[in-house]
Order: sequence, then C-alpha cells, then structure tokens
Amino acid sequence: MALEPRLTLRVDLATGQSIGPGKIRLLEAIEETGSISSAGRLLGMSYRRAWLLVEAMNEGFSQKLVTTKLGGTAGGGAQITPFGKEVMKRYRAIEASATKATKTNIAYLARALR
Repeated sequence: MALEPRLTLRVDLATGQSIGPGKIRLLEAIEETGSISSAGRLLGMSYRRAWLLVEAMNEGFSQKLVTTKLGGTAGGGAQITPFGKEVMKRYRAIEASATKATKTNIAYLARALR
C-alpha cells in the first residue's frame, strides 16, 4: 500500500536548535506515558536516545520543556511543562498551516510520479 504524500517539517532555529516531528512525537509520548523510558519504548528508541533528545531540548530553549522526578518507592516520571506544551502547540500550528498552504502543490507532485 502506498503512503499518502505528506509534508515533513523541521524548524531550524537561530541557536542551532531544531524542532521537528521526531522531537514533537517524543514530547507527546512523554505527555501520554508520563515517562521518558516508556515514551522511548513507544517510539522504538532507546532510553539513552530519548534522554539525550530531551536534554538537548531542555538546554537549547530558554525554559525546560520536560521536568523529571527521580524514581524510588514513589516511582519517577517525566512531565511536559507549560512551556513545553506551548512549544508542541506552536509546532503543530506551523505544521497545519504549512500543510494547508502546500496541499495543491504536494498533490501535483504526487500525481506526477510514475
């Protein structure tokens, strides 16, 4: 079965930081599961890879996107901050606007394939 054509968008920021579909999916998975390790498993990535991505986002932006709580008897976890939720919302808004703006051109390219 052929995939539907789609726009994949990465925003490169002046600081060398970028945000794209992979990081946004990771943030959404952390929000869903409450855990970096569970989010990583859900997305098929190692805990180390997930942690490094979270760390890069937290260090690259002016505010943390994810906060963590150490494990133990009460259990650990991760939570998306209000700033992180705003970043997710803004990225999805950019993505929706770009998808809408390019729909006709993407459809043309798809029809032009063999």
